[in-house]
Amino acid sequence: MISRLQALGFTIERMPFGDTNNFWAYRGTGSTLAFAGHTDVVPAGDESQWEYPPFEPTIRNGLLYGRGAADMKGSLAAMVVAAERFVTSYPNHNGRLAFLITSDEEAKATDGTVKVVQALMSRNEQLDYCLIGEPSSQYRLGDMVKNGRRGSLTANLTVHGIQGHVAYPHLADNPIHRAIPALQELVSTRWDEGNEFFPATSMQIANIHAGTGSHNVIPGNLQVQFNFRFSTELTDSQIRERVETILKNHNLDYTIEWILPGEPFLTAKGKLVDAVVQAIDHYCGYKPELSTSGGTSDGRFIARMGAQVVELGPINSTIHKVNESVSAADLQQLSRIYQRVMEQLIQ
Repeated sequence: MISRLQALGFTIERMPFGDTNNFWAYRGTGSTLAFAGHTDVVPAGDESQWEYPPFEPTIRNGLLYGRGAADMKGSLAAMVVAAERFVTSYPNHNGRLAFLITSDEEAKATDGTVKVVQALMSRNEQLDYCLIGEPSSQYRLGDMVKNGRRGSLTANLTVHGIQGHVAYPHLADNPIHRAIPALQELVSTRWDEGNEFFPATSMQIANIHAGTGSHNVIPGNLQVQFNFRFSTELTDSQIRERVETILKNHNLDYTIEWILPGEPFLTAKGKLVDAVVQAIDHYCGYKPELSTSGGTSDGRFIARMGAQVVELGPINSTIHKVNESVSAADLQQLSRIYQRVMEQLIQ
């Protein structure tokens, strides 16, 4: 990617953090349209289950097979090809075209986009629009784009009791028994009603663990992990306060650790959404659905720069699966859509 962008006259800034390779590239001045994505992939798993080698790109019956073909190396290729055509047609384009590329999205996401964004913000870099190549399409190319994402907040709760023999419960304090009413209240709570762009906030218990494995020991502690996917109707601090109020009302002896992987973000309307919708309609003949569904993405970090953020990529039905694939024709079309967005925003 770097060599092809350099050939177009992009300034390349390598931005490694830890053992993560990232780069920031830009060409031109003025309002900035950045294309963002990640080069890392999830493991292929048992390669014997793959019809074609996962790291040798293979085209069969119009499909490009390979780990990351849909998520999201195909999008990255489409971005570069779109930039090549755009710069060839408009060598003196008005705005600034940029690329923000990381190799730490599928893993911990600690030394990738978040660090690049921090570095750019520290020197007052302006980012107006950002198009991320995440595979947003559901059934046909461009039928859905993501104009926001829910926030994610995880709680690691430990309820403290007193370990003892099950035959002498009066000498112990069972943290499971104590916690069940509180957990039931957490599960049944209606946290908000959502809004025009987001569904209602959901809370899900992901893990519960207690005991030594022995049938005759009352456990001393209960560990519960639960996660909130929350809308813009709530802040993470409001959720934390409500949870801890419930725990205290049930007189639990507890400790809790909170982890905030990402806050919700939304690009409700504006030039970027309009440009993406128009480009899809122009090439596909239909308008996309705007959605905030799914998990988190690196858009949560880029939105901190005040940029309008939209995710548009190929069909996501095979991502993270054996025999991941993407339509070669869709990648060609996706590249044309990306190019038209460039033409509308920075020509």
